[in-house]
Amino acid sequence: MKTKKVTRNIGYYIILALFSLMVLIPVLWMVSTAFKPEVETFTIPPRWIPENPTLDSFRNIRTAYPFFTQLKNSFIVVVGSTIITVIFACFSGYGVTRFKFKGRKQFMSFLLVTQMFPSIMVLVPFYTILNKLNLINTYWGLIVVYVSMSIAFATWMITSFFKSIPISLDEAAIIDGCTRFQVFWKIVLPLTIPGLVSICIYCFINGWNEYMFASTFVTTEEMKTITVGIAELSGQYKILWNDMMAASLVASVPLVVLFVFLQKYFISGMTAGAVKN
Repeated sequence: MKTKKVTRNIGYYIILALFSLMVLIPVLWMVSTAFKPEVETFTIPPRWIPENPTLDSFRNIRTAYPFFTQLKNSFIVVVGSTIITVIFACFSGYGVTRFKFKGRKQFMSFLLVTQMFPSIMVLVPFYTILNKLNLINTYWGLIVVYVSMSIAFATWMITSFFKSIPISLDEAAIIDGCTRFQVFWKIVLPLTIPGLVSICIYCFINGWNEYMFASTFVTTEEMKTITVGIAELSGQYKILWNDMMAASLVASVPLVVLFVFLQKYFISGMTAGAVKN
């Protein structure tokens, strides 16, 4: 019996190690390539540790490309869309869990169904609408698109969290004289901090990594986002691998920092709504 358990555990560890390698190898190769001179990029056999490490690629992305302008554009768009998504998702989630109205179940089912279609289906409709509203090549155009991408799943996440908070708390606060908005703002919302952090991280990652809409709805150099800028380092005749890896490494820093500091809220937020009471 003990031998079977040990064998099973060894099997689990081997599977975990394989999955970890699948994730880590591309990341480590990105870091290695970012610090290599161009002549070492395609040496055979490949070198994990650069023989002559250099920061030239990092200097290039600072001086030869509008990298930090693109970084700023991504930050403005993603933070703006995240804030708007969280606000509307919270109101939607609270309303669905606290008020009875006709079509409530259908509304939640509709939100779920919208997540089942590929994003490219709405590319042309979005372009037509944004073009008519003169929102092409603007921050607000991308913010509107990113909010629409994230709000359905964010509402589902926060709704499951609101359901875990007893309605008796709302009733007690109303008896004590609170208005419905005060109950939401002062009683219920503070109890959903892990849920709020979870949907913030989800929206931020979703928007930060988005490429298709950004490359379609933004054409001017000064409005391009970081994903579009990195993709353009792949030219028609040559791919600037070192510069691309350096730009990708720097662009990954905000996501890593966000996740490292908020991971405990993210994990608890993803699982807290799964168990009622």
